[in-house]
Amino acid sequence: MTAYTRLFLCFLLITTNIFSQKTKTSFSVVPLGVMGGIDEKNLSAYLIAPANTTDYICLDAGTVNAGIEKAIEKKTFKVSTSEVLRKHIKGYLISHAHLDHVSGLIINSPADSSKTVYATNKCMEMMENHYFNDQTWANFGDAGPGFPLKKYHFQTLNLEEETSLTNTKMTVKAFSLSHVNPFESTAFLIKNENDYALYLGDTGPDEVEKSNNLRDLWTAVAPLVKAKKLKGIFIEVSFPNEQPDKFLFGHLTPKYLLKELHVLENLAGKGSLENFKIIITHLKPPAKNIAKIKEQLKAQNDLRLKIIYPEQGKKLEL
Repeated sequence: MTAYTRLFLCFLLITTNIFSQKTKTSFSVVPLGVMGGIDEKNLSAYLIAPANTTDYICLDAGTVNAGIEKAIEKKTFKVSTSEVLRKHIKGYLISHAHLDHVSGLIINSPADSSKTVYATNKCMEMMENHYFNDQTWANFGDAGPGFPLKKYHFQTLNLEEETSLTNTKMTVKAFSLSHVNPFESTAFLIKNENDYALYLGDTGPDEVEKSNNLRDLWTAVAPLVKAKKLKGIFIEVSFPNEQPDKFLFGHLTPKYLLKELHVLENLAGKGSLENFKIIITHLKPPAKNIAKIKEQLKAQNDLRLKIIYPEQGKKLEL
């Protein structure tokens, strides 16, 4: 082998390794529901698993069954709806107890298999007292009022404490969000090996909510952005910029999303969010508002974010 050939092979090996690192997929995501508002067949719910596995955790559960059926229709899943529900979904992370984030969990509980439901203390109390209470609905949990059927294990998350997600390789850290202060929502930082994904439940901007919750979250994840270990952020934009602050009801607009992400960029370093994946959740109808939100995000994207609008049932890779 000539010196030139050895040099060429060495160059090929190095460039192949660099390319493979850049294109490494860490997470598989299947949106079961992507909207906010009135479409009960398409409300907030995202399955996330380590890449090349079917060990999914459901991030919120507004829509479950209809979302699985849509994923089967799009050939994302090639097994039955029941098999996805009972075998592929290993547990649920619930950001807050508003019905558009939990109705799928409640309605599908009789057909589900035993697994863990994770939530912060206030969210868990609301689900136990108002839903799984043997009055509104049978208590499928292992705590709370009435007669617990013990199908679900209710596990309370301590804020900013890493918790293993049962029957997966992933862990989670929960962070507090403000959703019409003082009502609490939650952000979930999911870890798979050395990579992360961040999912935010409903949240208003710090400026309107008179809160530091988003700044505290950005401070926590900025080192991961800088190290390129955070593969994407799922975050809501519910209304166009024209929505008055007093009618935001704990939600974001394109203007406020970009304001918040500028805070994150300042913490992580200039240019750190260029081509960074921002997955937009919780778009509220009517269609003209959704179109306006997309136009405004495109026009205001001075950070050069890679903005993604997830499609129900269609797989995403992070």
